[in-house]
Amino acid sequence: MKLYIQQKIFTWGAKFDIVDEEGTARYHVEGEVLTIPKTLHIYNEQNEEVASVVKKLMTLTHAFYIMKDGVQTAKIQKIIRLLTPEYYIEGKGWTVKGDVFSHDYKIVDRNSHIIGKIHKAWMSWGDSFEVEYMDPSSEVDIIATVLAIDAVMDSNTSASTA
Repeated sequence: MKLYIQQKIFTWGAKFDIVDEEGTARYHVEGEVLTIPKTLHIYNEQNEEVASVVKKLMTLTHAFYIMKDGVQTAKIQKIIRLLTPEYYIEGKGWTVKGDVFSHDYKIVDRNSHIIGKIHKAWMSWGDSFEVEYMDPSSEVDIIATVLAIDAVMDSNTSASTA
C-alpha cells in the first residue's frame, strides 16, 4: 500500500493532504505555528484526529512524540552520529535506516523486518514522498514518523539559512 505526501510543505503552519495511489485524499495534516510546543495534527477522511506529532521542548537532539487520544504512544528521537542522522522510534522498537537527506530510507523493527519504505517520487503534480507500508495498522504511526523526520530536516535547513 502506498501514500504520497507532497514535498516542501512541511512547515509548522502548513495545511496539506496525504493522498493514495489514485490521488484520493486519505489524511489531512494541519500544523500549529504559534503554539508551544509545536504540533502537527493528522486527521482522517472523516475529519477526526487520528494522531498528532508534538515537538519535545528543550532537548539536545530533536525529539517528537506521537500522541493518540491524548496519550503518548511513541517517541521519535534523533540519534547523534558523525555523518548521517539516525532515528529511533521508542515505544515501537523501530529504527530508520538509509539516506534521510535524499528521502530514501526504511523503517525497520527490532528484527530488521521492513515496516515501511520512504523515497522521493516524481509525480505529475510535483515532487512527493512515496510512503509504502506493509501493515495497515502501522499506517498512521509511519505517517507521523515521516512528518517528524521531515520537520527535523526542515528546521535544520531553516537554521542553516538564517
